Amino acid sequence: MQARRGPDATLVTPLICVPYLAATWSGGHRPAMAAIVAVLALGAAVLRRHRTARHVPALIVSTVGYAALGVLDGGVAAPLGALLPFSVMVYAATMPPRAFALAAALSATAYWTVAIAGAPAPTGYAAVYTVAFGGISFLCLRYSVAMASLRRRLDELSQLDPLTGCLNRRGFDARLAAAVAEADRTGEPIVLLRLDLDRFKQVNDTYGHQAGDELLAWTARTLKSQLRTEDAVGRVGGDEFAAVLTGPDAETAAAVVDRVRTALNGVAAGSLGFACYPAEATGIESLHHRADQRVYADKEGRDRRLPGPDAVARARAAAAPRQEPRVSRHERRRRAIADSGRLGMVDPGVGLFYVALFAEGHPHRLAMGVLLGVAGLIGLATLRLAGPLSRHGRVGPAMFALGVVQFGIAAAVVCLDGGADATLALGLFAPLPLIALTTPSVGRPLLAAIVVGYLGIAVSVDHPDPWYVAMHLAGALGVSALCGHKGRIAARRRRQLSELSRTDPLTGCLNRRGFTERFAAERPAALVLLDLDGFKQVNDAHGHAAGDDLLIWVAATLRDRVQPGGVVGRLGGDEFVVLPGPDPAADPGRIAETLRGSLAERTACSVGVAVPGEHGEDFDALYAHADAELYARKAARSTGAPTAQR
Repeated sequence: MQARRGPDATLVTPLICVPYLAATWSGGHRPAMAAIVAVLALGAAVLRRHRTARHVPALIVSTVGYAALGVLDGGVAAPLGALLPFSVMVYAATMPPRAFALAAALSATAYWTVAIAGAPAPTGYAAVYTVAFGGISFLCLRYSVAMASLRRRLDELSQLDPLTGCLNRRGFDARLAAAVAEADRTGEPIVLLRLDLDRFKQVNDTYGHQAGDELLAWTARTLKSQLRTEDAVGRVGGDEFAAVLTGPDAETAAAVVDRVRTALNGVAAGSLGFACYPAEATGIESLHHRADQRVYADKEGRDRRLPGPDAVARARAAAAPRQEPRVSRHERRRRAIADSGRLGMVDPGVGLFYVALFAEGHPHRLAMGVLLGVAGLIGLATLRLAGPLSRHGRVGPAMFALGVVQFGIAAAVVCLDGGADATLALGLFAPLPLIALTTPSVGRPLLAAIVVGYLGIAVSVDHPDPWYVAMHLAGALGVSALCGHKGRIAARRRRQLSELSRTDPLTGCLNRRGFTERFAAERPAALVLLDLDGFKQVNDAHGHAAGDDLLIWVAATLRDRVQPGGVVGRLGGDEFVVLPGPDPAADPGRIAETLRGSLAERTACSVGVAVPGEHGEDFDALYAHADAELYARKAARSTGAPTAQR
């Protein structure tokens, strides 16, 4: 069992203790407490240096050390009495669930040992701290697990081809590199299999891009069905597929090629080749080169024909909806708002628990109960409205204002309960780590306001032990800094993965997934579809590197020519799509011809245009119209007939 970044987190708590011990050295047990802190800091440093060390012994040592510090300092209500509760928050933000369950159980046992062995605390103090820190730590863990799931799904999406569900070029290259590295380590051979579909450009020209897309999806499913589950299949170009097989020799690989060819024949025949590593190649580049040589030899030795209408119809009839990992654009924001609502319920709920069981005879019991009830209702409303709020453009200021209201209520309750060292004062500082974790940017000003408010209460309402206030704030801020750092790193990684999942790895344009999402989020004036003429011949005559270079140039040229706010996407192969921009007065036909003229420097292309409202409303309808217009122009040009101008 290993915690995520646990060794780094274990340095926080010992460091917090150093200034307190130095300033109160005349107090009791300070040499023993200093020795414990030194052991804890040394253990944290060792774990940080040697990340393979076992964490269970370290967890036990740190828990016993925090408990000993609490007992020696005077019990759970002493300045160091909150070390164990704050350490549980650290565990919640840095450990996987099973490890956290063990750590939390050990910490709870140790905390109640301190409560029993140390000096008496105010009535209900230990119970309220246990419930409050346990509840908020659970919310931290819940949010961390949800964000880890989101990152995994985004990572998976970033490596999948949106059309076929195979690995995309980025994902396949990574898988092939990993397979080669594993082969170098173990000596087990691998095989790279390449497939190039026959006459696929003519499929698009004859039957349309929708039929071509469905034929590609059928090919991907068929290729997967002929290989093992552990074999990786990728779409590495418009009509090019590849697979990595672990273990087979050249003879077995040839048999696999024959099996794949048989399965494809009659619907989507293609040229096939393979290469073995390390028998036939010294690295990834030479592996691709050898497989491509066999593909082109196969291409030259076969009578390649355009699939007939019946074959295309069979592929289209077998089309099936593909399940992708679900990732909502607003999922992270929705979860953060929902957890803010849960925090707004847990924090007042703990207060009501204290008021109901431990505040009998308190002069402000009713007032505290009413305020806590109102705060809980606000939290419930936030939880219920998390979905709509996450889609609102001004949700940041709204959540900040809501946090200020909740803080105001909590501050009033703390004042009524007696001040900064009262039992319910934890309602101010205990939520800080979760706020920092879920909203690392928006939460910063709210954290500052809470800290200033807590210090203001300490100065104006009562006069608690300054070190009690300082150590509780230091603990809360230390854990908050750790959680905020974790939240920012996670947010940066999510943004990177989200961009990768929506971007074509070769050209940097939006891919099919990213473009359809962008289309749905905007009100485009037109949709322009472009299909490069003769691109297949470029690949066949000059190699795939030359074809890739042309696609990259086309994408860059289109991005340079579209209006500000325009969008360029690559739907697959040599097919690009453009949302020209927000100007409704611009003539879509003229824009399409301008783009076509810009590309004429290096390649001819065919264009089709669709206008929302005139040719449909959703992407599928507009795409179908633009596709039909594109091929009508292409067919008219090939026969010499004049084309209609928009």
